[in-house]
Amino acid sequence: MSKLAIGSFRLEGHIDIPTDRIGQVSEALKEHIRLTREEEGCIFFNVDASPDVEGRFRVSEAFKDKTAFDAHQVRAGNSAWAEASKGIPR
Repeated sequence: MSKLAIGSFRLEGHIDIPTDRIGQVSEALKEHIRLTREEEGCIFFNVDASPDVEGRFRVSEAFKDKTAFDAHQVRAGNSAWAEASKGIPR
């Protein structure tokens, strides 16, 4: 486990993708991961399929601070990922 600096912003959670949307969402997720990892202030961003629940992806992310996380939210909110995953609870 990596050490995070004081003031860093970290989230963990999951998204349950409905079976009929897995293809579309998974495709958009590839680019979302790439773009997020390139963002200024991204420490790490990992999305892994759950071995236990079909369609569940576990998300673990950290940014250098809340400002970097907020910038990520804005960028992600205006992306193909946002459109593909629209309406799916996190």
